[in-house]
Amino acid sequence: MIAYLNRHRGQSTLEYAVLIIIIIAALLSIQIYIKRGVQGRLKSSADDIGDQFSPGNTNVLKAEKTKTVESQQFGITGQGVQNSTLLNKETTNSATQSVVVNNDQEYWGQ
Repeated sequence: MIAYLNRHRGQSTLEYAVLIIIIIAALLSIQIYIKRGVQGRLKSSADDIGDQFSPGNTNVLKAEKTKTVESQQFGITGQGVQNSTLLNKETTNSATQSVVVNNDQEYWGQ
């Protein structure tokens, strides 16, 4: 009777070992698909953020135009401006444009 129980205990341990081996083999076989899924989700999140900045290959062009109208009164003795009055509000127009150059030479670690 004891020999019968010992045989079943060894058999159930073997069944658990085989089950664990099958699960590990299944996870190893789908490892590539899991990696691709995670990388795809990461790329999607990065694309939602917007364009990526490349400090070495980005040119930023900024144009700024300021318009001011003022009246100045000079002194008679040549001492410089005695009175300066701003006639209109000062307006500033800004235009910024950034362009990535040499994109084909950019290395992103792949």
